[in-house]
Amino acid sequence: MEAGVEELMPRLLPVGDCDLAEDFDPTVPPRTPQEYLKRVQIEAARCPDVVVAQIDPRKLKKKQTVNISISGCQPAPEGYSPTLKWQQQQVANFSAVRQSLNKHRNHWRSQHLDSNVTMPKSEDEEGWKKFCLGERVYSEIDALSDNENLGIDYMKVGFPPLLSIVSRMNQATVTSVLEYLTSWFGEKKFTPELGRWLYALLACLEKPLLPEAHSLIRQLARRCSEVRVLEESKNEEQISALNLIICLVSRYFDQRDLADEPS
Repeated sequence: MEAGVEELMPRLLPVGDCDLAEDFDPTVPPRTPQEYLKRVQIEAARCPDVVVAQIDPRKLKKKQTVNISISGCQPAPEGYSPTLKWQQQQVANFSAVRQSLNKHRNHWRSQHLDSNVTMPKSEDEEGWKKFCLGERVYSEIDALSDNENLGIDYMKVGFPPLLSIVSRMNQATVTSVLEYLTSWFGEKKFTPELGRWLYALLACLEKPLLPEAHSLIRQLARRCSEVRVLEESKNEEQISALNLIICLVSRYFDQRDLADEPS
């Protein structure tokens, strides 16, 4: 090997010249340690300095580009930007909810779940979407039939984020479910069922945030701002819910560049 390469790739086990028999054949299996080392040296010397991979462009996926947005939230529609006082009050209320949840977590975790409540496994994305949103929202069914209105079928309308349920979720599950719902929300409309669960999951999210949780909540806030702008009917209740999530992400979890400017 050349001297320059030797300097860049120093030998971990320096090997001097081996005294080998004149009939040494590097193509046959080595019989002694010296023959093995000599064979390695010969093979290394035959390796090209540069290797170019042969890639068939026809086998590449068509969509190779990943777009990552680092921009802030879109401004609220005119007349719907929350005041600073309102945002501060929401942060205070949210902080009180988190403190209460942490204080009583062990109590609620010990409570028995109803027989009809079966929490999906952490990695079951479709199961969690149906569990939280219900088959009606998940399958985008517009209305319930008359028979279904006679009683609550949680499999169809989704289970609410009861304290006895969320208290059983560890941080890995909280982050996973938040990811599942944020991903779903990226292509679907905002619903009350979704809003309740997003609030509850944010309340369960521990600080300091893990990198994946940090990215998720920023993605969630930006999506809320997009939906808020596209809200044609200007439903005040829905815009207020979207404002709330943006407020909590930006002001409680310290993502200040996403915060709404006070009106």
